[in-house]
Amino acid sequence: MEIDPREEVEYRIKVARNHLEAAQKRMRVGDWLGVVQAAQLAAENAAKAVIAFFAAPSWSHDPSEELLEVASSLSTEFLEKAEALASIVRKLAPERARSSYGIPQRRIPPSELYSKREAARALEMGEKALALAEELLKALEA
Repeated sequence: MEIDPREEVEYRIKVARNHLEAAQKRMRVGDWLGVVQAAQLAAENAAKAVIAFFAAPSWSHDPSEELLEVASSLSTEFLEKAEALASIVRKLAPERARSSYGIPQRRIPPSELYSKREAARALEMGEKALALAEELLKALEA
């Protein structure tokens, strides 16, 4: 199946927005684990939306290096935004596994890993990731 880049960009941004909305709702009800899971997915898909402007994104849960690779030809201003987005994605990527499996070696289930503070930080990162992706895509499409 061939992927239409424009459709992939739109799809990934929509998925990122959906996950961010879920993270915000979960924050309001105190579901710290759910906030972290959804924020990580929002950031991952925001990065993949930018990647999709240039190439089909991989299935990686940490597309930060892939993002930096496709963004390397951008002007300094846009490259800095791509680097900021990649940094967020890199920081949240480990939470994909931790929020699903916990820390098995220490017998800590996912539900016991996150506090309100950690959830708020993840949510803030997810929001920033989506904002950066939208700024980058707006500039790229201009």
